[in-house]
Amino acid sequence: MCGIVGIVDAGGVSFPLYYALYALQHRGQESAGMSTFDHRPYVHKGKGLVAEVFDESILQELKGTVGIGHVRYPTTGANLPENIQPFNFVFRDQTISLAHNGNLVNTDALRAQYERDGQIFCTSTDSEVIATIIAHEIRTSGSVEDAVATAMRLLRGSYSIVLMLDETLYAFRDPLGIKPLCLGKTKDGHIVASESVAIDALNGTFLRDVRPGELVTITETGVRSTQIAVSDRRAHCMFEYVYFARADSVIDGTLVYDVRRKIGEDLARGGPADADIVAPVPDSGTAYAIGYSTESGTPYLEGLMKNRYMGRTFIMPNQQMRENAVRIKLNPIRKHVEGKSVVLIDDSVVRGTTSRRLIDIVRDAGAKEVHLRVGSPPIVAPCYLGVDFPTRTELIAHKRSTEEVRKQIHADSLYHVPLCKMVDAIGIDIGDLCTACLTGEYPVAVAGEECACRKVEFVNGSVQSHLETE
Repeated sequence: MCGIVGIVDAGGVSFPLYYALYALQHRGQESAGMSTFDHRPYVHKGKGLVAEVFDESILQELKGTVGIGHVRYPTTGANLPENIQPFNFVFRDQTISLAHNGNLVNTDALRAQYERDGQIFCTSTDSEVIATIIAHEIRTSGSVEDAVATAMRLLRGSYSIVLMLDETLYAFRDPLGIKPLCLGKTKDGHIVASESVAIDALNGTFLRDVRPGELVTITETGVRSTQIAVSDRRAHCMFEYVYFARADSVIDGTLVYDVRRKIGEDLARGGPADADIVAPVPDSGTAYAIGYSTESGTPYLEGLMKNRYMGRTFIMPNQQMRENAVRIKLNPIRKHVEGKSVVLIDDSVVRGTTSRRLIDIVRDAGAKEVHLRVGSPPIVAPCYLGVDFPTRTELIAHKRSTEEVRKQIHADSLYHVPLCKMVDAIGIDIGDLCTACLTGEYPVAVAGEECACRKVEFVNGSVQSHLETE
């Protein structure tokens, strides 16, 4: 669920990239990187948060009016320096830089295919495979449009990409639109980014979402759109709305905050509790809790205080780190919960260990009862497309009833929003959402899994290409 950004800005891109990546920090905390171009490439990347990797002197050295950036959350590839993006290649006196958000399911097959042709890989990520395909096809045809079309034919999985070829910025999105990508206008140029909050950080204007299967080309003269592929249905990731995106982002036309608030209202209607307060698991549970409180009339009161200097436990790379971080990250407000019946609201329950710890923390602080209400249906199947729960054995709801899960996490009651109500709140037809982790039906073919695959057709790029007007 990495964060990506690409900017063309006549005033220079390093500082705008920094601010945009800062706004996307919630999407990845393992590493950060930037590539810019000014007659030659300038690159800086490293492990850690954006503010730890970059400082003013480094940003001053990243010259150019075009650049891309990345914050990494690993789903494939180890936590190694060589896996930090953007990836950079030089050939025929041209420089390619690429950053990727998503996850492929046919990485091994593609890597083996290109290794048989003599290609050498330097990382263990699927992103390098994408970069290799793009670079190879550009060498062969000389056309970025043809290279992207070839990539879309070969790649199976989720991908939103920003690509810099010398002074030109390209961005494209998989034909199912699984991962988000949007386009904005700034004072002196344009931006593409994983979420609209990156545009807001630059005081820019949100223009639209990049369409699934679309290639956007951005130069200092403007934006050109080329529709490479069209799918009969889409597969937007439901987890973006439930958890991953910032609540103030607009994803595929929908304000994430409104989705969560509406789900909270339905939690109150479908899972009422005789409680004294409604308390969120901050921060992603906040909008749900406000909706629950508004609908139920139960007072909203914070029961857990977040340490703002701690990152998201869910996106830490292993379970032990997630568990150890919970108590440091969230401290109970004892006076608010002591002797009270508490409705605790969270966005999701994945492995269950964090939920159990939080409920125990609130109970140890003196709560009389703890009722857990959850903003997503039970997660029963692994995600192969970019969220870090890859096996069924990790998922507490797999082959367990709600009552069995309730006992395991020590809640007095447990209620999940029904799938149909979550879909209604998102406002996108269920056929255009990826709900594989809830249903076990995947929008792309995955070995050993049930597939509700979408049909993708490729179009004549020269006919579909047009210059954007604003």
